[in-house]
Amino acid sequence: MNDLTNFFGYVFVQRAFFAGSFIAIACSVLGVFLVLRKMSFIGDGLSHVSFGSIAIGLFLGIYPLFVAIPLVMLASILIVKISQKARLYGDAAIAVVSSLGIAFGVLFASLSGGFTVDLFSYLFGSILAISASEVWISVILSLLVIGAVIALYWDLFLTTFDEEYALVNGVKVSGINIFLALLTGITVVLSVKVVGILLVSALLIFPAVSSLQISKTFSKTLVFSAVFSVLSVCLGIALSFLFDLPSGAVIVILLALCFFLAFLYKRMRNSV
Repeated sequence: MNDLTNFFGYVFVQRAFFAGSFIAIACSVLGVFLVLRKMSFIGDGLSHVSFGSIAIGLFLGIYPLFVAIPLVMLASILIVKISQKARLYGDAAIAVVSSLGIAFGVLFASLSGGFTVDLFSYLFGSILAISASEVWISVILSLLVIGAVIALYWDLFLTTFDEEYALVNGVKVSGINIFLALLTGITVVLSVKVVGILLVSALLIFPAVSSLQISKTFSKTLVFSAVFSVLSVCLGIALSFLFDLPSGAVIVILLALCFFLAFLYKRMRNSV
């Protein structure tokens, strides 16, 4: 009990739990819309762009998130525009933009003298090393994402399930698509600190697909997705600290475990 008290007494642990929880909620809620709209791979594609953006920031000596957030948001708009104007399927547009992101990342990493310790921390995540300023940036942006989803909930809901019906009801579907892509760009950059560039898509997708296994209504899907995400992030932070394990990998393994258990529960429920 004394060890547990000491664990929660560390300031950097408190920061990790606080920022990680807000980021987890933002990712899990947004992930439900992405999964249902068959845009699951956009998180993976934008994570590649964030790699290039962070490499540019490190090369220029600018705080990486200040470079990554606007560039990734720009890339998210580009994906939507390419899929609309060039008449490419979503996955093809994502592949085009993500390939450029990786190329720029490798180029600027090379110009900076190779893969530095800072760049590796963004590749694999370092939530336990999050600073006070990064906590507030994460919390504020997470709240903006959550608030935006709440404010445009019905527009997002309608366009997710029936775009034609949404158009008939006066919803600006094109604008909503761009708006959703922008929110995804923000959450991807925030997730980099939690699980790393290589595992970002897991934080967006696993909670959503786990929740869809057991939920019967859309509102419950959002709630269960948030619960799975927050529990996995918090438990992952604790286990990574106590057993000296990489936090990002532990969190993703726990998210995968949630999906496996939810899937088993669904199978058992259907067999009864």
